[in-house]
Amino acid sequence: MPSSLTYALRSRSLRALTLLATGALVAGCSSAGTAGTETGGSDGRPAAVKVGLVYSRSGLLAAYGKQYEEGFKAGLAYATHGTNTVDGHRIEVTEQDDAGDPAKAVAAAKSLVGKGYKVLAGTTDSGVALQVAPLAAQNKVLYVSGPAATDAVTGVNAYTFRSGRQSYQDILTAGTLLGDAKGKKVTVLAQNSAFGKANVDAVKAVLGKEGAHVGSVLAPPSATDLTPFARQTRAGRPDLVFVAWAGSNAPALWTALSQQGVLEASKVVTGLAGTASYPVFGPAGSKVAFLAHYFPGAGGDNPVEKAMLDGITKAGGTPDLFSPDGFTAAQMIVHAIGSGSATDTAAMAKALEGWTFDGPKGREQIRAADHALLQPMFTARLKGTGAAARPELIDSVPMAEGAPPAAGTAG
Repeated sequence: MPSSLTYALRSRSLRALTLLATGALVAGCSSAGTAGTETGGSDGRPAAVKVGLVYSRSGLLAAYGKQYEEGFKAGLAYATHGTNTVDGHRIEVTEQDDAGDPAKAVAAAKSLVGKGYKVLAGTTDSGVALQVAPLAAQNKVLYVSGPAATDAVTGVNAYTFRSGRQSYQDILTAGTLLGDAKGKKVTVLAQNSAFGKANVDAVKAVLGKEGAHVGSVLAPPSATDLTPFARQTRAGRPDLVFVAWAGSNAPALWTALSQQGVLEASKVVTGLAGTASYPVFGPAGSKVAFLAHYFPGAGGDNPVEKAMLDGITKAGGTPDLFSPDGFTAAQMIVHAIGSGSATDTAAMAKALEGWTFDGPKGREQIRAADHALLQPMFTARLKGTGAAARPELIDSVPMAEGAPPAAGTAG
């Protein structure tokens, strides 16, 4: 996705960082349901609501972090009618760069929460999201994860939500391109990361249940020579190859797949990445079927999408793959404050549960049972090559059809 293929997110290994999240109650945090008890400033005006954006401003996923951040700013302006205030409470946003490193993300989150921040948002990387979510629950702050796609974020706790799609929704969308999966052999080609493994699990859960025989080929995220993995994929003689990839080595992967004849030997399905990735496919683009989280114009005649596109463009940015994740996060935070509370984060969470709204992708809903974000998904093809390559919409998958199985939300 990102960079050159599947628009799904690469995540680093979780290493020993679990300890940082599981024991990280931040000193000075408030009692249950709140993250600070300030109700007004010294001038008598309502207190500001502090929001921390922890995302990849640098590192391998910096391009996607930038898309998210630009979308968030446009969404905040849209949802507050340009005032950056909700019921008199000014929303103060502080950005922190996690560089795609869970340790840096946890440290930044702990620092923000300790300073009274009631809301955390961002997270470009799945491994980061899995570390920040427990921290948010322990300190009872609202956490709206961004493009991180791992299914494990859905239902992880009562304070964690997501503003993007998840891997299961990717696979359900891919399934609409594959037709009858019964008896077919499917190989998931992915990175050996939280994101990659989540895609393997999702393909097994979705297409496996439909009768497909699902296997995987996993490559190290840092690998530069991907020829052995392309050869291994072709040697398995799959009917379908589902590619779940992200990062700067994506061009090397497509080159290897083309050179080893995988694109001719099997049907290849992958996620449509950002606009910068379109030329990477070259002539191979016409041989690949794409599932799409988003691309500019996918929403059709949608006034919210138009507002997002106009807002980002007027600010000097470029709308792209993860622009809706930031825009939707801002919509969610404004709704949580306005319909929930500016201080009680349990009330914020309650206000979000079951909320149905118009987003840049179309009609969306936050499922109360597990905080999954139900949303339209898209299928597309690439037309043209090189700098002229552009996505063409094949079909839209309504939010109900792309909904992952419901699971209860942990405490």
